[in-house]
Amino acid sequence: MVNKVQMPGETVIDGQAAGEQPSSGGQQHKSPNADRMVETPEEIFERTRAREVQLSRLLIFFICGGLLFMLLPGTFLGVWNLIAISGRRAAESISPAWLQAHGHAQVLGWIGSFILGIGFYSLPKLRGGLKPYEPWTAWATGIIWMAGVWLRWLANVYLWQWRALLPISAALELLAFLIFFRAVSQHKAEEGSKGRLETWVLVVIAGTLGLMATLLLNLGACLWLALRGTGPAFPPSFDQRFLVLAAWGFMVPFVWGFSAKWLPIFLGAKQPDNRLLAIGVPVHVTAVGLGLAAWFRLTTVLIVISSSLSIVALRIFARPERAAKTKGIHASFPYFVRVAYGWLMVAAVLGVWAANASNPLGLWGASRHALTVGFIATMVFCIGQRVLPAFSGMRLLFSPRLMFAGLLLLLVGCILRVGGEVLAYQEIVPAAWAWLPYSAILELSAVTVFAINLILTFMQPPAPQKPVVVQPT
Repeated sequence: MVNKVQMPGETVIDGQAAGEQPSSGGQQHKSPNADRMVETPEEIFERTRAREVQLSRLLIFFICGGLLFMLLPGTFLGVWNLIAISGRRAAESISPAWLQAHGHAQVLGWIGSFILGIGFYSLPKLRGGLKPYEPWTAWATGIIWMAGVWLRWLANVYLWQWRALLPISAALELLAFLIFFRAVSQHKAEEGSKGRLETWVLVVIAGTLGLMATLLLNLGACLWLALRGTGPAFPPSFDQRFLVLAAWGFMVPFVWGFSAKWLPIFLGAKQPDNRLLAIGVPVHVTAVGLGLAAWFRLTTVLIVISSSLSIVALRIFARPERAAKTKGIHASFPYFVRVAYGWLMVAAVLGVWAANASNPLGLWGASRHALTVGFIATMVFCIGQRVLPAFSGMRLLFSPRLMFAGLLLLLVGCILRVGGEVLAYQEIVPAAWAWLPYSAILELSAVTVFAINLILTFMQPPAPQKPVVVQPT
């Protein structure tokens, strides 16, 4: 048997390195060198290394694009809006188009870019090294996606040619997603799995379908505004339903799916209760569907149930079986993951309160902030700084201390924001209006620290990749 070369992080199954195609019919594959029938270990290593470098560069492109949206059109515009709202003590004093531009940049510009990048990076590995797409299509997807998000931000903020830019931006985002979805749909189950996908994959698929529904609804709404609207902002009644789909129907299932995949390893927890998770996801999808129909009271109750089921199924607060794996990151990682899921429940409960309140505006805002910043952003800060350095060429996180600083700033800022909105809008503590600008500055500082830590991580040289020769058995 010929020695095989294993790249760091790859596994060897039955004496064959992952990422190689098994030979069929006992015949040997020819190497790129026509004079040889079998690749040497050095050739296999160089081919695998080149592929890994290409995928890492692609991932860094998507992540840096997402960080740009997070910082400038996302968080910075959000800080500006919040300072103005605090000064005037009324959310209605800010243009709805500006508020929606901030949300679009955060949800699709930041989180969407991260998901597409991780998806393109992971697909060849999930398929055993087979290439489900040409590399140029992934780069084109990133460019098209980011161009669409930028055009939407420009249309909403500057109002320049918004009747043309809104549908163009929505069409570009949908086109980019469809290219990505075609690559995802070509994924094949591994041999021996009898065609059944793991539960975490099914949950991620639910999130993917939620993203598709979000983009389709966004395109339809943008076409309607272009033809009949008086401005680039969605009407309040429609926007409320759209946000249920974009936040709870798209981002939340993605986080649950990746939590089921990674948290048992990172937290040392027991394996998820897949049966309970499989029950919670349909309940959650039903809740989102009812939210689109504006049945918010029933929607919010079902969301509390589905969120509770997911927390129990993922064993977030159960006693771990092993010590958490925090090498290379800050030791507070497990605590902040649990804090994030605590925010998920806060968001769900605030939603129930808002759906039954006579003055729900501030409560809806507090619920969405607890979800998007408290839950989603905290999980991205935790998991992102855990896996992205390794995905980008086996690098090490630049600074675990910066990781802790960013998470702490985000936590304090979110507490001030959510608490301030509840107390101020409900006129429980009028002085809480003054908390909002401080919360905005703290959260801006948090995302800046997060971005700096990742960028400095990407600027470091990757870990040396040496071939590991597996001796024949």
